[in-house]
Amino acid sequence: MKVYHFTEQPYPDAWLNDVKSLRITLPNRLCDPAKATVLLNRYLDEFALADELGLDIMLNEHHSTPTCLSSSVNVNLAILAKITKRARLLALGVPLANRPDPLRVAEELAVVDVISGGRLEMGFVKGVPYEVAAANSNPVRMMDRLWEAHDLILKAMTTHDGPFNWEGEYFHYRNVNIWPRPVQQPHPPVWITAMSPGSAGIVAERGHVIATFLTGFSAKRIFDAYKNRWREVHNSPAPVDRFAYSAICSVAGSESEALARADRIAGYLRSATVVSEPFARPPGYFAPADNAKRLKAGKGTGYLVATTPSGRSFEATQAPMADLVEAGLLFAGTPDQVTEQIMRFSDAVGGIGHMLLMMQGATLSHADTVDNLKRFSADVLPRLKQYNLDSKAA
Repeated sequence: MKVYHFTEQPYPDAWLNDVKSLRITLPNRLCDPAKATVLLNRYLDEFALADELGLDIMLNEHHSTPTCLSSSVNVNLAILAKITKRARLLALGVPLANRPDPLRVAEELAVVDVISGGRLEMGFVKGVPYEVAAANSNPVRMMDRLWEAHDLILKAMTTHDGPFNWEGEYFHYRNVNIWPRPVQQPHPPVWITAMSPGSAGIVAERGHVIATFLTGFSAKRIFDAYKNRWREVHNSPAPVDRFAYSAICSVAGSESEALARADRIAGYLRSATVVSEPFARPPGYFAPADNAKRLKAGKGTGYLVATTPSGRSFEATQAPMADLVEAGLLFAGTPDQVTEQIMRFSDAVGGIGHMLLMMQGATLSHADTVDNLKRFSADVLPRLKQYNLDSKAA
């Protein structure tokens, strides 16, 4: 099992304001550039420490929000490609459906792969609904745009005999010929996110890594859909390294200390979903059936349902830490407890090859983040590396 350190690189001071939305409309006069300088450099230092400790690294991007200062994942990837030595560098991800120029994305990712000596993992995502307005994009048929951009990027990275032209439904280029081309051949590994079983099949057809975020034990239904389609298309069991899961993680010397630390990280859940209604459900973004479920729930834009293995459901953004642990959204406790929780969860959902762990979030301090990373790397990571998932065919 590979483990990635992840943080959304937040600016939590802005959350103290009584605002209706932390997305899109919050004025940037509330951002002190001097504080942002300290924070962004701090997060880079923590990523560098993760590299030294034997962890891999995951980054993402969001826009017009203090919940995530990383507004360009490729910029941060380029920095980390230079200052890290061994970690795999995962972009999860690049919101292709909101990007008007996928050829530029291909060029930037190729540069990152070259600078890092071939350590890039390319993650492509649809993008959250809140950012349709910020990108001035069309919320209709976003997945179609994502897959066309995906196909263009892979063709650009694997074509080496001169320019080709691209005349697609959404993108048009007369001469595609990227320099440099990536180190990894035929191209860096591709990851795609999926939050429902219905999205898993096409990822399996393409053979990419599937990643799901904070879905708890519902991840099994998503992974099972992937496995079924993989077997149909590839006539073999899906390898365990095709499956990735992201959750919050807190390790400390005692369970109570770890849960207190986790509560600070989980401020991410309580802030990232504070979105004004006009940006939460842009018409056409969700399938009609999914949109109907959200409207029927009637819990507002921040509603995140978690379900325990026993079938108990609750609203996760305000839940006690013990409930989040039970539902598989949080791994927290002593090193022994966290190791057991991760292994038990992996077994329950059918095997996981990559854990994407948010070991910093919201108001967790630099000192606590460093301690979290060091404890995990020293006392949990070695046991997960010995956890022989590779022998478990899906």
